[in-house]
Amino acid sequence: GIITARHRGGGHKRLYRKIDFRRNEKDIYGRIVTIEYDPNRNAYICLIHYGNGEKRYILHPRGAIIGDSIVSGTEVSIKIGNALPLTEMPLGTAIHNIEITLGKGGQLARAAGAVAKLIAKEGKSATIKLPSGEVRLISKNCSATVGQVGNVGVNQKSLGRAGAKRWLGK
Repeated sequence: GIITARHRGGGHKRLYRKIDFRRNEKDIYGRIVTIEYDPNRNAYICLIHYGNGEKRYILHPRGAIIGDSIVSGTEVSIKIGNALPLTEMPLGTAIHNIEITLGKGGQLARAAGAVAKLIAKEGKSATIKLPSGEVRLISKNCSATVGQVGNVGVNQKSLGRAGAKRWLGK
């Protein structure tokens, strides 16, 4: 093979887990059944069993535990793990998995420990402060998940040896 990125490559084989970034199971309560490791990202994922029999993975919100119930929709409570449009959120809410384009699914603040803040709402747009410090305007109708992404201390964890970095393919 041709080296495309020096010092990277190899790593353990990975199975892809399909994550629900859209959260389009509206007003159907779901229960967190498991919290699992995902080799494709640095955040953990949760398996959700919805009331209609559907099962989906979502990003694990910090503080969410097995047995917690979550829901997405327009008139849901401001509780960790719930997904709702920015119009329904009070200012200063900590959010993650934020949509940029309505209906496309969350694209911002998805890494482990990531959290954005809803700063202002004016007219048709909302102002959010991203983890990078960037202040961005997006549509008020775009949805986001309440809370911070879990696995906050992932970058402080010592891998112990050079080989551990190789296993990750980094």
